[in-house]
Amino acid sequence: MALSEKENMAPPRHIAIIMDGNGRWAKKRGLPRTAGHAAGAESFRRIANYCRTLGVEYLTVYAFSTENWKRSQEEVAGIMRLLRRYLEEALRDMDKNRVCFRFFGDLTRLSPELQKLCRDAQMRSEEYDVQVNFCLNYGGRDEIVHAAKLFAQDVAAGKRKPEDLTEALLSTYLYSADVPDPELIIRPSGEQRTSNFLLWQSAYSEYVFMDVLWPDFCEKDLDAAIEEYHRRNRRFGGT
Repeated sequence: MALSEKENMAPPRHIAIIMDGNGRWAKKRGLPRTAGHAAGAESFRRIANYCRTLGVEYLTVYAFSTENWKRSQEEVAGIMRLLRRYLEEALRDMDKNRVCFRFFGDLTRLSPELQKLCRDAQMRSEEYDVQVNFCLNYGGRDEIVHAAKLFAQDVAAGKRKPEDLTEALLSTYLYSADVPDPELIIRPSGEQRTSNFLLWQSAYSEYVFMDVLWPDFCEKDLDAAIEEYHRRNRRFGGT
């Protein structure tokens, strides 16, 4: 029985996914790593559509980290081509899909063409309800440093005082300002680490690690992760 058909199994409001395992998926098949990223992009389309069907309000995905620039030029270029193609298609079909786009990360290192596609996608979709957040040239530590610098600039400009700083206020300087923290974070591929993903926002997230490579991740895997989430006792530090 599909998750959407079960009682008392509503999905979390915000799900985040570390889309891991594309390269290993390709290597197992004797294919170039770029083929794994292409397969991973199709998995993202499928899972994003399924999240919308389930009623998930926010989906955040780790698309490209600040550390991923260390990969070969060929692999990085292939990832950027896939992203450009996806955004071009999304802009063309925006009125049909009605998905709101947000981008978390420092986009200034991307090509001017890709930066423009990101800006256009975000601007044209801001009135839609279902929101997909792409973490692009993103790192959790980098995000916190970026937020601290913005706050420091406001202090220097006389807009804030140092004693004004609270957790709630600092959150407004993050890339994810106005977005609720994820209740569930899923990492496929068998790895069990956070990899600098949403470090601030994941303080009380439930992590589910799964031994399936991202290109093979399907609707049943998402159902299983949500079922595991519902088995957890979320006490938020209480008893």
